[in-house]
Amino acid sequence: MEKLLEILNQIRSDIDFGKEKALVDDGVLDSFDIVSIVSELGMEYDIDISIDDMTAENFNSAEAMFEMITRIQEED
Repeated sequence: MEKLLEILNQIRSDIDFGKEKALVDDGVLDSFDIVSIVSELGMEYDIDISIDDMTAENFNSAEAMFEMITRIQEED
């Protein structure tokens, strides 16, 4: 989780990813941010995030992203 927070802070240092729970729903992250996050997570965790995984629920919080990463890693 710590590595994930570092990645997210490199992309958007102005957001407290530890506290935010509605990053997409509240418009805190835009589509460019999501594309950057997907790219960075793919490289860092060696995973392929599918179109089906690109939902608001998977990107609304750091916890949700971490759960998605863990699930994808377990599926591989």
